[in-house]
Amino acid sequence: LDGSVAFVTGGGRGIGRAIARALAGARARVVVAARSTDQVDAVAAEIAAAGGEALSVTCDVAVSTSVEAAVGRAQAHFGPVDVLVNNAGFAEGAPLVRLDEALWARTLAVNLTGTYLCTRAVLPGMIERRRGRIINIASIAARKGLAYTAAYCAAKHGVLGFTRALAVEVARTGITVNAICPGWVDTDMTTASIQRIVDKTRRTPEDARRLLGEMNPLRRLIRPEEVAAAALFLAGDEASAITGQAYNVDGGEVMS
Repeated sequence: LDGSVAFVTGGGRGIGRAIARALAGARARVVVAARSTDQVDAVAAEIAAAGGEALSVTCDVAVSTSVEAAVGRAQAHFGPVDVLVNNAGFAEGAPLVRLDEALWARTLAVNLTGTYLCTRAVLPGMIERRRGRIINIASIAARKGLAYTAAYCAAKHGVLGFTRALAVEVARTGITVNAICPGWVDTDMTTASIQRIVDKTRRTPEDARRLLGEMNPLRRLIRPEEVAAAALFLAGDEASAITGQAYNVDGGEVMS
């Protein structure tokens, strides 16, 4: 990826941080974007300390003006975006009867509308240059239903549909569009889910973590770096014939 410009949303922690570091390790110039300025600054500093090039930008993917400003700053600094990783996500479970409109709207805004807004912002430049990689971080929640996560499942199923539709639309322009569907990954988001299990079931945190890990045949949580490895592959030239696909990185929880 020598010299390519990569834009990673939700890049301040977890999967996004791992992807940003992996792309930088392949010599991409990485734009680390998220709402938390302190976190993206820290990741950009980590990349720079390792000898890479990185720019941190504050971006709320659910707000079009914020996305446009962040992409504009990235392109002014590094040039056009070659690799877009739509990783920013939000999940909060609730039974449907207690799922209010605000939580529904926020879940779709971050996970689905954010993917659309960021893609729309960088796509014209990719089409003009006839090259690009768009990698959408979906979820096993895009592959099956999960109780108490109707909004999140709806949003991630939408991300998968968006991926497939856009892949067909730009297939002859040199742009590929793919998705990665992680299972339970050892990140802050999963830690929050563990705490909700503890609060509701009185299990210990260790038992709750083990419960999530045992949902796949490997019987462990996925590491962020394992998701990043899939993203790195899809960003490279070796994946130029792969588009419209969804890669499960889930320890075999969903086999398709």
